[in-house]
Amino acid sequence: MEKLLTLEKALEMAEATRLANKSLALANGAFDLLHVGHVRYLQGAKQEADVLLVALNSDASVRALKGPPRPIVPQEERAELLCALSCVDWVLLFDALDVRHLIRTLKPDVHVKGRDYSPDSIPERAETQAYGGRVAIAGDEKRHSTTEVVHKLLGGG
Repeated sequence: MEKLLTLEKALEMAEATRLANKSLALANGAFDLLHVGHVRYLQGAKQEADVLLVALNSDASVRALKGPPRPIVPQEERAELLCALSCVDWVLLFDALDVRHLIRTLKPDVHVKGRDYSPDSIPERAETQAYGGRVAIAGDEKRHSTTEVVHKLLGGG
């Protein structure tokens, strides 16, 4: 997977993007059971900048965020699916429960969240704005929830 980066390579890519006078967007999530809502979110995120880096929660961080039965799909497969999307330029696995450290480190021009947020409710807003970055909302107006899909599959309606 040539689009999959280490943090060191992500730093190099971010610097190269800036030197080329291009903009960098950072989107993040678990992307467990990739669905159309994820694709529309990432397509919208790509429209916010020249280069789209997707920070993918590792298996350990998904488990910590969503509980022991998750993730459904292992991180290597989730990364491979994201790398296959034409709107995604780069993918970076991360272990933290949020992306604040990555934002402070990479300083993307835009931090993009899905429509389940409003610009004022983005948890990482302060970190992004502290260095002059901006936050954006992207994706489908219709709510798509992996957790709801998992609940249905397990017989919860």
